[in-house]
Amino acid sequence: MLSPLLNWLSPAGPQARLSVLIFHRVMPAPDALFPDEMHARRFDEVCGWIKSWFNVLPLDQAVARMAGASLPARAACITFDDGYADNFHVALPILQRHGLSATFFIATDFLDGGCMWNDSVVESVRHAKCATLDLSCLGLGCHATGSLGEKRRTIAHLIPQLKYLPAAHRILATAQIAQLAKARSPRDLMMRSAELVALHRAGMQIGAHTESHPILALLDAEQTRREIQGSQHFLERLLGERVGLFAYPNGKPGEDYTPLTVDVVRSLDFDAAVSTAWGTNGAGDDVFQIRRFTPWDKSRLRFGARMVGNFV
Repeated sequence: MLSPLLNWLSPAGPQARLSVLIFHRVMPAPDALFPDEMHARRFDEVCGWIKSWFNVLPLDQAVARMAGASLPARAACITFDDGYADNFHVALPILQRHGLSATFFIATDFLDGGCMWNDSVVESVRHAKCATLDLSCLGLGCHATGSLGEKRRTIAHLIPQLKYLPAAHRILATAQIAQLAKARSPRDLMMRSAELVALHRAGMQIGAHTESHPILALLDAEQTRREIQGSQHFLERLLGERVGLFAYPNGKPGEDYTPLTVDVVRSLDFDAAVSTAWGTNGAGDDVFQIRRFTPWDKSRLRFGARMVGNFV
C-alpha cells in the first residue's frame, strides 16, 4: 500500500508536504499523432489513483494551510494550464465523478475561438496537405510529413526553434507555417467564456495565466504587469469575483520567469503563484513559486513510484 509510505513522507502538520499536479489537455480518445498524451480513459484511472492515495484540496485552501503549517497528511492539488475546451467537456465530468477539485489557469486571449501558437504548429503539421513541408524560407528547414512518425519529428523540431522568439516573430512564423502547410488553425481547441463560467459554477477554481502566454522572462516590468494584470482583470469581470491565483507560462524559474516577474505578481494582489519546477512544497516555502509535477507513467505502480520520487 502506498498510503503508509506517503503518510511518512508527508505527515499532517508542520512537516507536511504539498504535491501539486499539472495537466493540460484531456482528449476524448487517444490521439494517433500523440498517443502518450492524456485522454479520458487514462485520466479516469489517474484520478482514481490520486483519490485513493492523497487528500486533494482546492489550491487556495492548500496554500493557506501550508503557510499555517496545518496541511493534512498526503496533501495534494490538481491544476490545469491554458484553458482547453476539453478541460470542460472531458476532464470536468471525470473530476466530478471522483469528487475531486481542480484549479484551471487561463490564458485569456485564447478564449472564444483563439489558438495558442504551439497548437497552431501542431495542427498545421497534422493537417499538412503535402508529403514534404518546405520551411526553408523561414530558416526552419525542410521536413517530411507523410507519416505520423515524420509529423511527430517535425513538430518536435519546430516547437523549440520557435518557443523563445520574440512574440511578434513567433506569431508571424506560425502563420506562415500554416499557410505553407495549407492548413487552418482550429477555432475550437480553447474554452468559450460561457464554458469557463460553467466550469467555475461547477465548483472549480480559476486562476490567471497571462493574456497571450508569453515568455515573461523576455518582457520588461511594465509589459509583464500588463500581461498578468490583464488576464486577472478579465477573469474577475467574467466571474464576478476576485482572482487570487496565478501560473507562470511554461514556468521554469530563471528561464521562463525571473525574480522581477515574481515581484510583479506579488504586487498585484495575488495570494500565490505556481511554477513548473519539480518537487513538493512545505511550510516556509515561497507561495509565489509553488512547485508542480505530473507523473507520466501509465501503470498504477510506476505512477505511484514517480509520485513518491517527487518527494526526494
